[in-house]
Amino acid sequence: MRLPARLAVPPVFGAVLAAAVAAAPASAAPTGTASTAAVPASGQRAVALAGSGPAATAPAGVRALGAELADGGTGQRLWGRDAGTKRPMGSVTKVMTALVVIEAGNLGRRIRVPASAVTYVASHGASRAGLLAGDVLTARQLLEAMLLPSGCDAAFVLATAYGPGRAAFVAKMNAKARQLGLAKTHFANFDGLPYPTARATHSTPADLIALGRAAMALAAFRTTVDRRAYHLAGRNGHHAYTWRNTNRLLGSYAGADGIKTGFTLAAGYCLLFEAQRGPGVLIGVVLHSTATVPGDRFTDARRMLNWGFGVLAASAALTARLGPPGM
Repeated sequence: MRLPARLAVPPVFGAVLAAAVAAAPASAAPTGTASTAAVPASGQRAVALAGSGPAATAPAGVRALGAELADGGTGQRLWGRDAGTKRPMGSVTKVMTALVVIEAGNLGRRIRVPASAVTYVASHGASRAGLLAGDVLTARQLLEAMLLPSGCDAAFVLATAYGPGRAAFVAKMNAKARQLGLAKTHFANFDGLPYPTARATHSTPADLIALGRAAMALAAFRTTVDRRAYHLAGRNGHHAYTWRNTNRLLGSYAGADGIKTGFTLAAGYCLLFEAQRGPGVLIGVVLHSTATVPGDRFTDARRMLNWGFGVLAASAALTARLGPPGM
């Protein structure tokens, strides 16, 4: 689990980080990748030494058609591929659904599961939390049901309750996207399913990094997506449920603490992810790692994180060698 405070890269460290990434050999970057980090004035003195840092301007072997990796504290971009290209993202959409619900508040609110939520997931063949009609759950419990097993039934219940009504809720999602400056993001629904068309709900890697940072700044969201499983004992008003997180980075990659998987045939296998090591927090996203192998998105994420933490370590070492600016 992350530390309570979201740690940003210190100014001097960040300047050297930018210099290290910018000065790495451009010839090492594969087709379709780019490093756009600018070198701040305070980091210009590091450029001469930065060549001894990372050996490449991009992580090797990433298959995703769209991707981005950034510093989780500052949002500084480290690497991206087609980061401004609009793509469907499947259930990564539910990050915005959760953000709207959490900001609306009253997470102790008790909500009855309508029969229409059960028929909805059955008719779409959608991922589900297995909610049973008539059960009464809190909004907080429904967030667990939506974010861990990617329950479209839980998303349906939350959107209906918090719109009120699903159309009104989707309008709130798009209003929040505009507020966050996500100019290339549009939500046609609350769960990322491919309707009314396969690409009606879409975003870009760059926009999803901004969305992920906004969501992870909320404790209620952060503690949920960091959970590998959640068991809800049966009580008066609802049955027992056990929900397991679809994010296989949790527990298999040191420091991983979120965020959300996604898949449709058009979107391919997607993942918005984050990990923390020491004072460094990295956030990244992969869109359409493949359309056939679910595990490839996690492999892509590991490769990006390994490279990114290598960049942070090299930059920290360079900072230690150079000392504060002006020395």
